[in-house]
Amino acid sequence: MFGDMMNMMGKLKEAQKKVEETKERLNTVMIDEVSNDGKLKVTLTANRTIKSISVDDDLLKDKDMLEDYLILTLNKAIEKATNINETEIAAVAKEGMPNIPGMDMFE
Repeated sequence: MFGDMMNMMGKLKEAQKKVEETKERLNTVMIDEVSNDGKLKVTLTANRTIKSISVDDDLLKDKDMLEDYLILTLNKAIEKATNINETEIAAVAKEGMPNIPGMDMFE
């Protein structure tokens, strides 16, 4: 019984390490999001760190429009990044989890 427990703890530690490694790797996964008309482009990592924002000169003339563009485009990019992040981390975490009865419903 104790051996099983130690084995399970080892597996959890390993899973945690893999999750950390995956988070590190997601820092190098870039997501580009461009507004419909191409006037604004944002790039962020799959860990939702903004790397760059590129703004067309037209948008600089209209503060309200620029703010709207930023909100829409950043939210879209963050949503994509979150989906990638959650999918990747869930896959690694699930892989490292000990077999717990009833958990196979997530397959």
